[in-house]
Amino acid sequence: MPGVTYSRQVQFTAHGPVVIHVITAPRPTGLYSLEPILANGTITGRGRVTAMEKSVSDEATVVGTNGDLFNWNDGHPSGMVLQDGIIKSPPYRNRSSIGISDTGQLNVARVALYGYWQGLGSRHPLGGVNKVPKGDGTGLFTPSWGARTPTVAGAFETVLEPFPPTTTGELDGTSLAQATGGGTPIPRDGAVLMAVGSQVAKLSTETTPPTVVHVQLVMSPDWTAQGIHQALGGGPLVVRNGRAVYTAGEEFLASQLAPRNPRTGIGQRRDGRIVMVVVDGRRPGYSVGLTNFELAQAMVRLGVVTGSALDSGGSSTMAFDGQLLNRPSDRGGERAVKETLALMYRGVYTAPLPLPVVSPAGGGLPSQETLTYKIVRPSTVKASIIGPDGTDYDVTEAHLPGTYTVKWPTGTRSSRKQALTPLGRWRWVVNATDDQAQQSSMERAFWVNDTLGYLRVAPRAVRLRARGRNSVVARFRLAHSATVVGTIMTRTGVLVRRIGPVKLGAGNPSLRWNGRYRSGRLAYRGAYVFRVYAKNSYGPVTLTQSFGVRR
Repeated sequence: MPGVTYSRQVQFTAHGPVVIHVITAPRPTGLYSLEPILANGTITGRGRVTAMEKSVSDEATVVGTNGDLFNWNDGHPSGMVLQDGIIKSPPYRNRSSIGISDTGQLNVARVALYGYWQGLGSRHPLGGVNKVPKGDGTGLFTPSWGARTPTVAGAFETVLEPFPPTTTGELDGTSLAQATGGGTPIPRDGAVLMAVGSQVAKLSTETTPPTVVHVQLVMSPDWTAQGIHQALGGGPLVVRNGRAVYTAGEEFLASQLAPRNPRTGIGQRRDGRIVMVVVDGRRPGYSVGLTNFELAQAMVRLGVVTGSALDSGGSSTMAFDGQLLNRPSDRGGERAVKETLALMYRGVYTAPLPLPVVSPAGGGLPSQETLTYKIVRPSTVKASIIGPDGTDYDVTEAHLPGTYTVKWPTGTRSSRKQALTPLGRWRWVVNATDDQAQQSSMERAFWVNDTLGYLRVAPRAVRLRARGRNSVVARFRLAHSATVVGTIMTRTGVLVRRIGPVKLGAGNPSLRWNGRYRSGRLAYRGAYVFRVYAKNSYGPVTLTQSFGVRR
């Protein structure tokens, strides 16, 4: 996406290789935001990061990681979920929460939530929002929990309808009905108070219908008053003022922090740019993972000044627009988790072009490119194809949200050949202004090049002999002089032999392989690929053809 980069880094340590996936992104303001996405849109239940990203693809183009730790049985998060200022899950006061302000500032701090409810009697403490009460407690369940309250033996409930969204401050609702044992439907515009233990008698007698019930929620520190309306649980704090934190004194076990495991982290640089990190682990020979402190050190090296860890182990996942980027450690692949911490981009997006090169002459290369763009808000769009000489071919304009596809050039083969001139680097440029007057643009490049064509490899099945002259020949046409490299690879992409580079003039040249590795050893039997790469002022172009080897 514009301003967003992804890199896959490998570090070689005394403990083994470590693979680190890094996303860097602009400060989350304007067209960008950083926010939690809940699996299924509720506090309970789990889902994969890739699936959660796909579920919001009509709203934004998304890159993100897994979020907070969660309960394995019903999926509810361990800590806070704050979406658009609405409290959907209370913070874990002995662990850090991660908040994102309206100005794009990342905040990592311990946050607590306090509350009370009052009916016909005095005030009583409220244990939390969408949290099952324990002992002698009371909890408030909203539609964010799910369709029904959890089943709790001995519990007493009062249905409040209507009831406002659970923001901080005073909230009033009207008692509509009462029930016992849990499993009560939660009204879409209401909530359900649940009491257990000694609070049952108080709730049953002080909230009889149609009593007006007062609820107050207080956050400390009051993040919403500081302009923080998106937050999720996490921890521990790993970077403070640009320095790695060895121990933050948070409620985590040594078994969670000390082993070298897959890790996930979120941080912000001094200039406001966001850094998202996922470390692969538990894969000896590929990536052994990091300790929590080693994650902190890695994030400092990436320029982070404020950072927090997130859920680790098999949960560690990074994905872009529903496409998995890392290698999760679970045997079954990507794990179902509670939430995604997502960087959302709401500007125009153009997908990578399927063809790096098109050719007006054919010869094994396609002569038509598929161009796409996506808008998620009503927008005025100007999409252009710009040639090497600066000629601007205005393709289309659109206004409604959606994904648009353009085949270019269109028409007959002869008309497409005429359109694909001059040769060289072409650009697909899309500019958009949405209904909020926010402008965005993005471009992709492709090459129009007819230099290389008509690749033929013979024989298609060659028998190699230890004694004798072996030969596999790749013949092709060069329309213009170019630097040519021939590469022989296995079908899985392992390099066997490279021929060249060699400068060749226009004509019908060939490259010859003697059936041996560079060491002189005869190649093994199997399927191989002969790849011919040519490059000149019109750009790069590649053709491949497969062949077999017998011995």
